[in-house]
Amino acid sequence: MLNIEIQHGNLIKVVADAIVNPTNSFGWMGGSSASAIKHVEGAEIEDKVKAKAPLEIGTAIATPAGKLPYKAIIHSPVVISPTDMAEAYNVGLAVQGALILADDKGFKIIAMPGMGTGVGSFPIKDAAKVMIAEIKKFKPINLEKVILIDENDELAKAWKEELEKK
Repeated sequence: MLNIEIQHGNLIKVVADAIVNPTNSFGWMGGSSASAIKHVEGAEIEDKVKAKAPLEIGTAIATPAGKLPYKAIIHSPVVISPTDMAEAYNVGLAVQGALILADDKGFKIIAMPGMGTGVGSFPIKDAAKVMIAEIKKFKPINLEKVILIDENDELAKAWKEELEKK
């Protein structure tokens, strides 16, 4: 079973092998976590993701992390278009896709922000429920820990509440 750690903080400052960028199928990086990554990495990272588009929801891709201290950035689409609203099913698929890719790449620790809670406008409590459920049921080979990290206090609290449920 995966160890789940919850942190309140900045995704691009966490210590992990890889970080997850919730994205759209086109790979456009504009909001929330994507904005923070793009601020450090510039347009090159977005160009690498867009070159692999369209991305299917549930299928994550990895790009080099550039100047960021990670082995990779995992881009996992939650919505098709940045104007779409995220759905529970898509959030679950995006979490699964990120976990599968991380495990396949041999990463031990990944960090993941709220999936679909930014541009996708998915309700925080619902996102916490779906994310924790997907992580708990995942059977890893290599992956040991998922750090759920976000600057939103309400989301960190919702993750903790979900994690404490039996």
